[in-house]
Amino acid sequence: MRALVIEDDVDLQGQIRDQLRAEGFAVDATGDGEEGLFFAEEYSIDVAIIDLGLPGKNGMEIIREARAAGRDFPILILTARTRWQDKVEGLEAGADDYVVKPFQPEELMARVQALVRRSRGWSKPVLEVGDIALDTAGQEVRVAGTPVSLTAYEFRVLQQLMLRAGDVVSKTELYEHIYEEDDERDSNVIEVFIRRLRTKLDPDGNRQPIETLRGRGYRLLRPETP
Repeated sequence: MRALVIEDDVDLQGQIRDQLRAEGFAVDATGDGEEGLFFAEEYSIDVAIIDLGLPGKNGMEIIREARAAGRDFPILILTARTRWQDKVEGLEAGADDYVVKPFQPEELMARVQALVRRSRGWSKPVLEVGDIALDTAGQEVRVAGTPVSLTAYEFRVLQQLMLRAGDVVSKTELYEHIYEEDDERDSNVIEVFIRRLRTKLDPDGNRQPIETLRGRGYRLLRPETP
């Protein structure tokens, strides 16, 4: 998943960025409101954490303009403001949740993960498709109850496919959701990740959970119901 952090406190921005990366997110971060709005409108974002008091353009403006541009990813407001009126204004502007500084890192991460899951139609932290279970909080994957060891990027690719289970996910979408803007990207790396996932999730070749649709992308198949 890919997160956007717009926070002008450099130390706090770095802490949030590191926490998100530890949770499996690719992270784009900035302390400038104008640049933050550009990221929000142009990047493939799964969730955004936006401070209200920002230089260049304040957080409320970013939220309103991103929503007006049709961007529907979940947004969590992060601010030192405590008045209930500010909370109401933020939610009415288009935010989905609100955390007041100072905060516990665990609470922030739990809220971020919940926002992403709900935006994709999932209510629980463990995503289950057939006998594949992916724990978004514990960063663990099991197949038929057996733990499967994945690299960070393999985990990100599988998580995207599971969040969109049954849908075709293009190679471009996978690139955009698992990499940060400055990451170097090999043109064939998605194929490599998919091949590794198939080997690890289905070593005997019996399940074939990931389908390739030539020229379109990949799909994690949902098991047929009787």
